[in-house]
Amino acid sequence: MTITRRTSLTLAASAAAGLVLPRGFGSALAAGDVETHGLSTFGELALPANFPHFAYVNPQAPRGGTLSIQIKNTSGNQNFETFDTLNIFVFKGDGAAGMDMTFDTLMSGSGDEPGSMYGLVADRVRIAPDKLTYRFHIRPEARFHDGSKITARDAAFSFNILKEKGHPVYRSMLGAFAGAEAESDDTLIVRFTKNRSRDLHLVIAGLPIFSENYWRGRDFEASTLEAPLGSGPYKMARFEQGRFIEFERVKNYWAEKLPVNVGQNNFDRIRYEYYRERQVAFEGFKSGQINFNEEFTARLWATAYDFPAVRDGRVKRDELPNGAPTPSQGWYFNTRRGKFKDARVREAFGLAFDFEWTNRNIMYSAYKRMASFFENSDMKATGLPSKEELALLEPFRADLPAEVFGEPYMPPTSDGSGSDRNLLRRADDLLRAAGCKRDNNRLLLPDGTPFEVEFLDSSGALKPHTEPLQGNLRKLGIASTFRTVDAAQYKRRLDNFDFDIVTMALGGSFTPGDGLRITWSSDAAKTPGTRNVAGVESKAVDFLIDTISRANSRDELNVAAQALDRVLRAGRYWIPMWYKDKSLIAYWDVFSRPEKTPRYSTGAPGTWWWDADKAKRIDYRG
Repeated sequence: MTITRRTSLTLAASAAAGLVLPRGFGSALAAGDVETHGLSTFGELALPANFPHFAYVNPQAPRGGTLSIQIKNTSGNQNFETFDTLNIFVFKGDGAAGMDMTFDTLMSGSGDEPGSMYGLVADRVRIAPDKLTYRFHIRPEARFHDGSKITARDAAFSFNILKEKGHPVYRSMLGAFAGAEAESDDTLIVRFTKNRSRDLHLVIAGLPIFSENYWRGRDFEASTLEAPLGSGPYKMARFEQGRFIEFERVKNYWAEKLPVNVGQNNFDRIRYEYYRERQVAFEGFKSGQINFNEEFTARLWATAYDFPAVRDGRVKRDELPNGAPTPSQGWYFNTRRGKFKDARVREAFGLAFDFEWTNRNIMYSAYKRMASFFENSDMKATGLPSKEELALLEPFRADLPAEVFGEPYMPPTSDGSGSDRNLLRRADDLLRAAGCKRDNNRLLLPDGTPFEVEFLDSSGALKPHTEPLQGNLRKLGIASTFRTVDAAQYKRRLDNFDFDIVTMALGGSFTPGDGLRITWSSDAAKTPGTRNVAGVESKAVDFLIDTISRANSRDELNVAAQALDRVLRAGRYWIPMWYKDKSLIAYWDVFSRPEKTPRYSTGAPGTWWWDADKAKRIDYRG
């Protein structure tokens, strides 16, 4: 009989008569315990315990070649433009790209199932009835790169030290993690507090596992250019600080044939190239130094891909449906600063942005306007609040804008002129209502100082999009600058909330939970290094994050997320930008890929492989 999540529940119920506490995985299940081969947020796992591989991979994919790319998303202390440490899990330093590939986790996610994970280092887990204790069974064959065994003690050390000394992002997510301990070499006990969130077990299952022996006598919080001992499919091969870092596939990788890995990790080498300027990076792609590029600039996609390698077919372009959550991209106000305390001021800035003109003249009409923090999903608030939403919002009515209880805020549609007089007149009225005064062509803050703002960035890529907004701000009497600083200074200022306005693309998840605390909670607003760049401090927001994190069904989650969306949109914490529901992919024609893609991503380049025949045919030299 195949043991699925449903049958394991039945087996657990039939074992209720045996009131024996388990000691390791050789003993009977305790009363009410459930044993399963994976973890999920809601409902059943889609795949049985004996599944051979994910449906979107090619299990016969050949191995070889080099994938050369840029870092396109970050976590922990990583920086898009440089690095000075190979420890990406702490606050100090600018972390290198790709280091997460060198560490294995208890379980691994599926591109077809948001909120589900299947066994990697742990092949199964026993869950107590109150879901406050999880016992993970560690595979006996699990190994670090030096051949030493991965034990439950290593996993316990890893999770405990991340809570104590990890980057603020990890410490924030692990607040309700009570601790981990090794019951034996192969049995890890993870305990949660009673106020745990719904997905905290998934967070734990996805954390990196470090070698306790390696870190003994070393400072976990220090920057280092020595690659920590890992266990993942790749290990660091070489680097030049701030220029590139290269990883090699681990030969005889212990988990190579596990179902969660079959058909993946196909490249012999993965190399991340670093550039300070996007144009220089694009030249690197044109020359073949980079062979895979995801493009985020519509102007470049429309105009820049007209070079010989595209024209003769050596470089291919695709627009792939990505099925992925839409990050909340926009200009975010730092409400810690007095000039942005008043929501009317923030709304006035939003009225000065003419999306219609910008989309048509700068972005080739390639984008849709973003309005929601859960754009393009069922979690987006629409219409009047439902009775279920109202039940969540009513206790905070006195503290919330009346708008929260009506139609959700939508950014206005302009006349497309680039300087819509009606919108600018509304913006001026809002600024005056907030106590600002005009002194000839200058706008003064209520305290009499000139209204001046700085748009901070580490790249000039969005300067063309920002300049028309700045022009309209000047018409309102607001002086603004667009300041580009080096990557290290940008990260320091961002971590310490030392900015007026910053561009961010935050989050995006099918099943939001603990990650919302990092972005929106009151605690995060006061914690350097978190992503609450707007400085949101709201009891209603905190309550709704808790409600989302503890939702027991998709319907409950959607209702709480819609309520949160209403509150955040009413707060005018950003000027929402734009989004596209497809990924723009350009690549040298040296790859092949499976016929099927994951439901919730493009699969590129993680499920792709090097095609030696194609590389030879186009004489690709990299």
